[in-house]
Amino acid sequence: MPGGPPSGPAGTGHRSLPSREFDTVERLTRSAEEPLVDGAEWSWFRAWWNERRRDDRMLARPVAFDALSTWGFDRESGDLAHDSGRYFTVTGLRVRRHGVTVRDQPILHQPETGILGFLVQERAGVLRVLVQAKAEPGNIDGPQLSPTVQATASNQARVHGGSSPPYLEYFTDPPRDAVLADSLQSEQGIWFWQKQNRNMVVEVTSSVPEHESFRWIPLARLRRLVAADHLVNMDARSILGCLPFAPAPLAGPDTRLPDNGFRAALRRSYTSLPADTDRTGGHGELRRWLTALRAATPWSARPIPLRQIDGWERSALEIVDGARRDFRITAARVHTASREVAAWGQPLLAPRGQGHCVLVVMIVEGVLRLLVRAAPEPGLRHVVEVAPSIRVPGGVDPCDHEPSAEVLAAAGASGASRTRLDTVLSEEGGRFLHADTRYQVVEVDPGSRPSDVDALPPSYRWVTVGELLTLAELGHQLTIETRTMLACLHSLW
Repeated sequence: MPGGPPSGPAGTGHRSLPSREFDTVERLTRSAEEPLVDGAEWSWFRAWWNERRRDDRMLARPVAFDALSTWGFDRESGDLAHDSGRYFTVTGLRVRRHGVTVRDQPILHQPETGILGFLVQERAGVLRVLVQAKAEPGNIDGPQLSPTVQATASNQARVHGGSSPPYLEYFTDPPRDAVLADSLQSEQGIWFWQKQNRNMVVEVTSSVPEHESFRWIPLARLRRLVAADHLVNMDARSILGCLPFAPAPLAGPDTRLPDNGFRAALRRSYTSLPADTDRTGGHGELRRWLTALRAATPWSARPIPLRQIDGWERSALEIVDGARRDFRITAARVHTASREVAAWGQPLLAPRGQGHCVLVVMIVEGVLRLLVRAAPEPGLRHVVEVAPSIRVPGGVDPCDHEPSAEVLAAAGASGASRTRLDTVLSEEGGRFLHADTRYQVVEVDPGSRPSDVDALPPSYRWVTVGELLTLAELGHQLTIETRTMLACLHSLW
């Protein structure tokens, strides 16, 4: 049953992959698991990174809303918008359950589709990735490793009056054979209204110069850096979490984690797929489970003018909920020497606290299973996407998720458990002020499961990594937190 305990091993392999797609999976995987030697190349990267952290700083100074020279509140709607009508708008959202209004809130509305893209190039049989050291006004700890291109449609159109983002031309009309990954993905549905970005990986064969804030690094290096606190930014994690890796089973004993073969079980999970699952559009029972829950969700939402939202107050400096327990909307004046424009003003969404995501995992017959949830978020295009076992946002959850303690107890975490990953990562620094989330992967012992494991709500399901990756390729199936969790899992094998 969907909410019950994981069953025995599923089928393995990529039975229905076209030859070119199989070659892409093989090349990505081989490059991602290339052994790394921390020698001169690593020292060179660290020197470059320290230089960028010193030179690419960004100052975001709080200001009053009326100090934003190119932003203003619309007289009729009260929405906070840019004079050009581009970028994004702070508008209102009304959330309903069974047709009854349960909450109003501000939300960021950015109807453009941006590009998040990595350039890759093969050298000596190994794919390297062109990463960017990119500072954002809302970042917690200076620049972070970012995709080659991270650009909204407004940036691409140069609405800001500055230059075009470097390397953009490689992503606007790439040759078909050069595109290794391409999907439309969502962002936080509690803070954005139906936002999506095009997540791309494009291969180049000709020489591509490095600008000073960009460097080519091995894909294997980037994969391993994901789990470091505040290092790899949200957009880069989104792309990495969608890549169709398929690491082969370990040839010998797992020397890194000899206690229970966690690494070996994780690697098997990538190629463990039900017989009715393939990578060409047929996703069997997992897809039907998600579709059924989407159709049955009692939650709905619609944008409303910001002036009409109940329970929120606007001052000269911020828009806040009356109880001061949710996020707030504030404004900042930004100064930098490392962007297309040296200074600008903008609104920012500031969470009240740190978010928390937990992925409960379990080894069953040698395969790692993940406990995920079909979770509602009012700003998602389909309202429901696949989320980690537990997701607590940095503020009030508008859709009231099930209590975390009950989920963990039903999954077996009240017994023996091991924390396999524990890291704090920044969320979107271009729109959010100091938003971060603690991500944990917690392994539970199948022998410690309580007798009521079958009582997990039907919105929960045990899946493999391979099953999630098949959904990721479709787009708008996995929340940004789930894609981040996948990127973190990639760092562990």
